[in-house]
Amino acid sequence: MEVHKNLGPGLLESTYSQCLAYELNMSGINFKLEYPIPVKYKTVNIDCSYRADFMVENEIIVEIKSVKELLPIHEAQLLTYLKISDKKLGLLINFNVKLLKKGLKRIVNKL
Repeated sequence: MEVHKNLGPGLLESTYSQCLAYELNMSGINFKLEYPIPVKYKTVNIDCSYRADFMVENEIIVEIKSVKELLPIHEAQLLTYLKISDKKLGLLINFNVKLLKKGLKRIVNKL
């Protein structure tokens, strides 16, 4: 991925998010940054302060991390976002790795 290739590991999550937003924008990919995900309770949507790092093409939730290693809590966070938004596919990206492919995790919500 272009962002990791140019910046490498070791920076803040916010840096990678802003640079990824730039790359998505330059590629003409539709996305929303810090996408709010309300909880559907009965007939209303309630803002519980859930925010996905990215919603890409209104289908894929992307969560950015810059941590030593991805933990089950990171996967659980993304799966929660997928469930409450009724989305099927999520991508967890940890930029704090030497090879980016070791920091990618695809999460599928079985709906």
